[in-house]
Amino acid sequence: MCVGVVIGAKGVRGEVRIKSFTANPRDVGAYGPVTLGSGATAELKVTGVAKEDVVIGQLAGVADRNAAEALKGVQLFVARERLPKAEEGSYYHADLIGLVAKVTTGETRGKISAVFNFGAGDVLEITRPDGDTEMIPFSAAAIAAVDIAAGTLLVNPLPGLFDDDETEDETREEETT
Repeated sequence: MCVGVVIGAKGVRGEVRIKSFTANPRDVGAYGPVTLGSGATAELKVTGVAKEDVVIGQLAGVADRNAAEALKGVQLFVARERLPKAEEGSYYHADLIGLVAKVTTGETRGKISAVFNFGAGDVLEITRPDGDTEMIPFSAAAIAAVDIAAGTLLVNPLPGLFDDDETEDETREEETT
């Protein structure tokens, strides 16, 4: 599972700035060696905090700024079994991806294909059987239930959540008549 990504170098001794995807940003280095996007593994020691979700770290074998800059954009992974169990009502993004999204009315919408967070909370991307995608908030109001074992996510059909086969022009036309 991806626990962070290198976003740049810090200083001249090979330290890197890492955007952490862990609940506590410093934990990005707490689960043992990380696997880099290339498949190589390295010990990661967190040496400081740059800002809210960015830490400074030292990857074993990275000794200078050039080597650190070369890692920009590299994702850092750890094996799922090394991570702590998610708390009740919390989920790892990787556990949500692939779940079948069903509406409480019984309709299947598609499968969860991605989880995003643009700053206002998590948003689920659902890929429909026809290949189209739609986004829904991952909130208590929109999500009725998550059943990882059954592979399903139950969605409340909130007003305006799904705009099936209706374009903005059609909506405006209906409002003016």
